[in-house]
Amino acid sequence: MTNEIEHTSFFVTRELAASPRHAFQFWSDPELKARWSGCHPDWTVLDDTFEFRAGGGEAKRWRTPDGKEQTFNAHYLDIVPEQRIIYAYQMSFDAVRLSASLVTITFEPSGAGTTMTFTEQVAILAGGRDARNQRLAGTEDGLDRLIAIAEGEAAASA
Repeated sequence: MTNEIEHTSFFVTRELAASPRHAFQFWSDPELKARWSGCHPDWTVLDDTFEFRAGGGEAKRWRTPDGKEQTFNAHYLDIVPEQRIIYAYQMSFDAVRLSASLVTITFEPSGAGTTMTFTEQVAILAGGRDARNQRLAGTEDGLDRLIAIAEGEAAASA
């Protein structure tokens, strides 16, 4: 067992075809968030709580098809509607803590839409050399699903 910790950060910027108010709802509304943030449809959801407020939290626990569990536990530190969300979270897999992170999401008006910037500062505790790239790729995939849903909603209302 190693005690090595990789401290790293990354940011992802996306343009949404939605107002800052609507873009914020993709994070604050549990049903809307579930539409874009679920990435493993073959995993069984064991626990799912969502209390979106400063001081509140979000927790999920899944079981993979091979019987292992993954957990996500977040604590919301700061929320300014339509402007920013700041939360800290940790992830574990098969009873091993993978990482602890601080995330800031900002929403800036941009023409008829919103520029959303996701910044993550992460302490990677397990997962090997590719853990950072896997985390970044997973974040980008999720945000791309969010964009697709926003574009679909904009097209449907046009």
